[in-house]
Amino acid sequence: MNNALNISQSRPHYEILDGLRGVAAIMVIFFHVFETFSNGDHTKQFINHGYLAVDFFFMLSGYVISYAYDNRWSQMTLKDFFIRRLVRLQPMIIIGSLVGAVLFYFQYSEGLGWGGISTTPVWKLLLVMFIGMTVIPVGKGLDIRGWNEMHPLNGPAWSLFYEYMANIVYALFLRKVSKFVLGILVFIAAAITIHYAFTNPHGDIIGGWSIDDATQMRIGFTRLSFPFLMGILLARVGKLKYTKNAFLTTSILLIILFAFPRLGGNTAPWKNAFYECFTLMILFPIVILLGAGGKVVGEKANQFCKFLGDISYPIYITHFPLVYVYMAWVTNGKHTLEEPISWILGFVTVIISIIMAYVFMRFYDIPVRKWLSKKIISK
Repeated sequence: MNNALNISQSRPHYEILDGLRGVAAIMVIFFHVFETFSNGDHTKQFINHGYLAVDFFFMLSGYVISYAYDNRWSQMTLKDFFIRRLVRLQPMIIIGSLVGAVLFYFQYSEGLGWGGISTTPVWKLLLVMFIGMTVIPVGKGLDIRGWNEMHPLNGPAWSLFYEYMANIVYALFLRKVSKFVLGILVFIAAAITIHYAFTNPHGDIIGGWSIDDATQMRIGFTRLSFPFLMGILLARVGKLKYTKNAFLTTSILLIILFAFPRLGGNTAPWKNAFYECFTLMILFPIVILLGAGGKVVGEKANQFCKFLGDISYPIYITHFPLVYVYMAWVTNGKHTLEEPISWILGFVTVIISIIMAYVFMRFYDIPVRKWLSKKIISK
């Protein structure tokens, strides 16, 4: 174990992919901040396809995990792998749950169905917080918010639950399969995803955050399967040759894809289903291959991409408790986007989320992971 956990990190690092992860994380904040103004109408959503960032993260995860670990299994046990993944992911999951608990009582809103917040006892809040720190989902009995989330204090943590599931399946099975078998699995997962997108009344690939609804669980595993499997396949197939200005090109493309308006409206949802499947199955892989094949020129550009990569996960896992507060303010005050204050406080929420994520990254996540690496991994 000692030698296995001390494996050298000598493989080239993909700075552009780090940067793209940060771009996607920031787009997620904008998506969530302005989501409340749509009143549940998918056609009115600002940053309309921002939720596809989760699917992009899953694909990036499959790519990076395969690239980083496929060639290490002769020196590494299952236990070693799981320890590494826990050290990487768990510290910020704990913080995300803690932030959610601290801000919980500031999120009361009858209009959002959160009227039970004011009557939730502290002991129950703390119980949900500690369970959330383990990323174990909770059911209706502990749904203290009222949105039927598996993580009521920090909604986006649902995707980390599936991320852990993907890591387990990779370690037990996917690391051993051939590219041919992997290709078959990708094809099957693509077919399931296409079926879901085109049979969904809204024509979109969204959902997966509840364990009480069998449909939501199916959606969650559907959203995980194709992008994660495709990411692994992309890592094993290779990368595109050097592309000039790859980071700028792929960043702009990602922003456009996430912000692209809803297609087909409520009368022709198949148009939006086609767009999302095309984006997920064709354009996201191209973005990742371009990013992997590109190079960042200059020290400042390298530092910028590294910063975006470092802060991406802290942003994603800590921003939503702040967004809950903003959503409650908007709903309770019946504010609209026609009011300047809505835009001002929306952007303030984005900025505070980024600053908060940086503070947690700089003074908590990095030091804690370094300490854990010395105590557990380097022994």
